[in-house]
Amino acid sequence: MRKISFRVLGLAVSGIGLILLGVTAYFFLPPGQPGTGSDPAAASDFSSVPAQVQYEAPALTLYDMGGIQRSLSDYRGQVVLVNLWATWCPPCKAEMPNLQAFYSKYRDAGFIVIAVEDGDPTADVAAFVKDYGLTFPVWLDPTYQATDHVFKTPNLPSSYVIDRNGRVRLAWVGAISTGNLEKFIAPIIKE
Repeated sequence: MRKISFRVLGLAVSGIGLILLGVTAYFFLPPGQPGTGSDPAAASDFSSVPAQVQYEAPALTLYDMGGIQRSLSDYRGQVVLVNLWATWCPPCKAEMPNLQAFYSKYRDAGFIVIAVEDGDPTADVAAFVKDYGLTFPVWLDPTYQATDHVFKTPNLPSSYVIDRNGRVRLAWVGAISTGNLEKFIAPIIKE
């Protein structure tokens, strides 16, 4: 009986030692070291690569937060990122700061984000816009026109990039990282 107790005690001490070693490595290795969970590339590149597409931008007309009717065709001549999202959607929440920062950086170069909110009450959308400090246009879509009939996607978030000539060039499903915004959209803005 005594041998089992010493064996169990030895395994427990070894296990605790390994856990302490792991915790120590996590906190004391420099950022970006493999296995630390703080690899900058992994943290910034959580999104998928967009599909490269080539088709005429669809017609979409909705009301913005101020109750003014807006259409995608009003933005011809600009590079437009149409982002379909909802206030309750975790990946939508994760990408909003990236979209806001990218918009702030490129808006003077003829780039705009149009965030089409997928069916939530206006008060919830207004609170979200305020909480996230969004300055790009937010359109309300209470009847799911964009997701069900125009872009025909059940996925949130989904994003589409329309070039200055009114052609959809990129289609994303899922949250977009800052790195992928720069990699895929900045070249279209600079064309």
